[in-house]
Amino acid sequence: MKPKIAFFDFASCEGCQLQVANLEESVIDVAEVVDVVEFREVMTNKAESYDIAFIEGSITRPIDEKRLKAIRKKTKTLVALGTCAHLGGVQRLSNQWSAKENLKEVYPDAKEKDINKNEFFEKPHHKAVDEVVKVDYVIPGCPIDRTEFIKVLVALIHGKKPPIPDYPVCVECKKKENICLFTIGKFCMGPIARAGCGAICPSHGSECEACRGYISHPHERAQIDVLEDCGLSADEIMHRKTMFTYKYVEKEKEESK
Repeated sequence: MKPKIAFFDFASCEGCQLQVANLEESVIDVAEVVDVVEFREVMTNKAESYDIAFIEGSITRPIDEKRLKAIRKKTKTLVALGTCAHLGGVQRLSNQWSAKENLKEVYPDAKEKDINKNEFFEKPHHKAVDEVVKVDYVIPGCPIDRTEFIKVLVALIHGKKPPIPDYPVCVECKKKENICLFTIGKFCMGPIARAGCGAICPSHGSECEACRGYISHPHERAQIDVLEDCGLSADEIMHRKTMFTYKYVEKEKEESK
């Protein structure tokens, strides 16, 4: 029998699932080797169990944790799909403030009585999927790369470890013979950011924000020293460290207590 795979979404833009839905002619190849049993983006089918479950989105509410744990119990292999599931996404930045502060920032005209009675905003706290349940593998990126998704799926079907790179984006920049952004007055998280994106942002003149997270053993202190030498203030450095990777900052704060 074909492996049964399913896709589930939590707090996210669902862009990673859209990447899968947009596989175009490759969808035919995928359909030949797996049985997609749940995928809200493209179908209404439901299933009782799964061989592989792909989870997109950060986990925000107690009801989300309950739902995720139920999915985990029914699946053999669980994969965090994209940055929101992997690290908590950009929405994790809101963990720095209270629920009411966030609500007032987004909806400044909201009345106090409406804010107080809105149960959804009582205790929102964005988490990565692995902070709630065991995650077997991760496909990083914002959004994920469709080609990488296919490679990971093929590896999982054959019982192999997914081929996710564990070297910095700088390696891919050098392969493409890109001009280092630091030499032209820009700044980049490439030295500690996980590769696999093809250095797409630096290749087009944009600074790497480490949307794929850090490599396993990043030299963070050295990266900070480089940014300081380039004239960035502590606040500017923190801004660059937290765009997609606030999970690491929270971990540092917790460990320092």
